[in-house]
Amino acid sequence: GYMNAEAFEKTQVEGKVTFFSRSKNRLWTKGEESGNFLFVKSIHIDCDNDTILIKANPVGPTCHTGSRSCFKTDYNQNFIFELENIINDRYENPVEGSYINKMRSKGLNKIAQKVGEEGVETVIAALAETEEDLIGEAADLLFHLTFLLKEKGLSIKDIAKKLESRHQ
Repeated sequence: GYMNAEAFEKTQVEGKVTFFSRSKNRLWTKGEESGNFLFVKSIHIDCDNDTILIKANPVGPTCHTGSRSCFKTDYNQNFIFELENIINDRYENPVEGSYINKMRSKGLNKIAQKVGEEGVETVIAALAETEEDLIGEAADLLFHLTFLLKEKGLSIKDIAKKLESRHQ
């Protein structure tokens, strides 16, 4: 959506994402009619001060179609980064009884051991099981590897940078 200075200021003051409608020539707060508000988590401005990235907690669907997002793909190729954000959120806002919190309480060795177990299970699935089993085990491996990276203060971006540097 488009924001003018007034919409940006209102967003900051009220904590709900507000846009400026150029067609209606007025401010509108996302959710003002539907109740599906976007509550601001953080606001980031790019290096040229001409783009705003707002991370928000949605109340209900974000898109007027009823979808979680207005951006459509057959699959979410960026989900691994969303997964990393979910893990980061569990670190910042622990949820009692969550798997991540249970594993964290057992320590780094247990998290690393789980990555090893999932790696072995992925190999077994590749050699002796169905494609669906392999996909499931690979998903478990990626989850636990992402978790381990977070525990060590690293991220998927660190891995992506390393891979990119190897292929330039």
